[in-house]
Amino acid sequence: MNKSPLILILLGKSGSGKGTQVELLRERLKLDFLGTGALLRERKKIEDFSGKKISEVIDNGGIVPPPVVFKLWMEKFEAFKNKEDFNGIVLDGSPRKLREAWLMEDALGWFEWDKNVKVMLIDISDEEAIKRIGKRKICPKCGNIVVVPAGEEMDVCSKCGGELIVRPEDSIEGTKKRLEWFKDDVGETVKFYEEQGRLIKINGEQSVEEVFNDIMKEIEK
Repeated sequence: MNKSPLILILLGKSGSGKGTQVELLRERLKLDFLGTGALLRERKKIEDFSGKKISEVIDNGGIVPPPVVFKLWMEKFEAFKNKEDFNGIVLDGSPRKLREAWLMEDALGWFEWDKNVKVMLIDISDEEAIKRIGKRKICPKCGNIVVVPAGEEMDVCSKCGGELIVRPEDSIEGTKKRLEWFKDDVGETVKFYEEQGRLIKINGEQSVEEVFNDIMKEIEK
């Protein structure tokens, strides 16, 4: 009997390094990727009512409601289900709200992917998150995120040559707001998985390699 596909849910504050770990895991395990933010950015390009509404909400720092997100998940999951070489999915930062966690449970059950689900929290302190994000720049052209070493200046993306910028939401004030949102909203989701005995905490204040190794150990159990 074939092993059930791996469904890996990665949660963590801004600056926890989820994106870096997603790329490493995709490469090592040949997993497909589902990021709610990426799905919403793609959907808002369609200039119908929902596309314009999603754009309006995102551009004003709001949160798109779970039913809209759920519809995008289901469409993406259907595409994954039809793949011949499907090994599993790594989810970056989803589900966010508690309602999304309930919907995710339903979705995974519907697609018969509920037998090999790992939920991991890459755990860092608020102080560490603020410190890391203060060193971060992004390339608007390709989405590459760069952590600038102390004492150095970096203005050009090493991947595509685009100009690196500091996003307004990566200011100290913007970061504090996102951390508060994580505590209030994502915190309920973390508690949901914790109370079920399914939450795996990973120390995110280690090197990238050490975090990756700890994640792999939990996957291989």
